[in-house]
Amino acid sequence: MAQDLKIKVQKIKGNCPVYQQGDSFQIKSGFRLNSTQELCLHSLASIMPYYTALSRKMSPEELGLAGISEKDGAAYLQCLDPCEITGGGTVIFRIEVE
Repeated sequence: MAQDLKIKVQKIKGNCPVYQQGDSFQIKSGFRLNSTQELCLHSLASIMPYYTALSRKMSPEELGLAGISEKDGAAYLQCLDPCEITGGGTVIFRIEVE
């Protein structure tokens, strides 16, 4: 059975027009997107390849998504906006099983 995931904005490089540090949303039961705020498609595109494996408790270490200094069991991803080129914001997400 799929577990719920909490996706939290850990850090922002540049200026993201959608998210602020500390914002969060959930993926419930492995497929239901749950949010009370606007979401960015760049961010969802970066999460799509991994949410199924993570919701089924596959280890972030096995997926190559674990933090180097944080040994907290969470996965870390970033959105697809290359802020150094676009002038936008690259968002780093912390994803954990709830």
